[in-house]
Amino acid sequence: MQASDTHIYKAQRQILANNLKTKGITDKRVLEAIRQVPRHAFMDERYIRFAYQDDAFPIAAGQTISQPYTVAFQTQLLDIQKDDKVLEIGTGSGYQCAVLLEITSSVFSIERQEILYESAFKRLKELGYSPHLRYGDGHEGWPEEAPFDKILITAAAHEIPPRLLEQLTIGGKLVMPVGGANTQKMTLVEKISDTESIFSEHGGFVFVPLLKGKV
Repeated sequence: MQASDTHIYKAQRQILANNLKTKGITDKRVLEAIRQVPRHAFMDERYIRFAYQDDAFPIAAGQTISQPYTVAFQTQLLDIQKDDKVLEIGTGSGYQCAVLLEITSSVFSIERQEILYESAFKRLKELGYSPHLRYGDGHEGWPEEAPFDKILITAAAHEIPPRLLEQLTIGGKLVMPVGGANTQKMTLVEKISDTESIFSEHGGFVFVPLLKGKV
């Protein structure tokens, strides 16, 4: 049973949001999302007391719940608007998905680990969020729902999967950590046309790898 929300947790989220602001998160929508989403509800029971520290923690299937700064940084890079249709690759705990849903109501999220898919589905529903979730291979995206205005990948690879770029609308943005196992560059892709995109790098990060398939 996850801990219920309390005034203490809400105060800790306010402190966390202020901390992220000092680190360069300036998008007011992102900071407000951090204040609203009960991160402790997405944590393994062993780590709930650390929920509002700016750190990553283990979850099931050898994965992690990302550091709040990383969640906020990726979200800020995407510059999500309230009517944007967003695709997230790697639902994980569901925390990043909830942050996205505080900004736009149209979020499609794919998770390849069945245990994470099931727990995120249950948790998000209990908290009143209504994303479109799929258990599947993130490399393939969600072609029947494409195109997407924004695409967020929460795992690393040496290159951006071509199928995902194909599903990004012209004028849309994609954010993904690109690189090897030890460090990656947070990469922003701005799609100019069907054949041209602008790539830019925004600092070093460390993410779990983006894996193919569902098993």
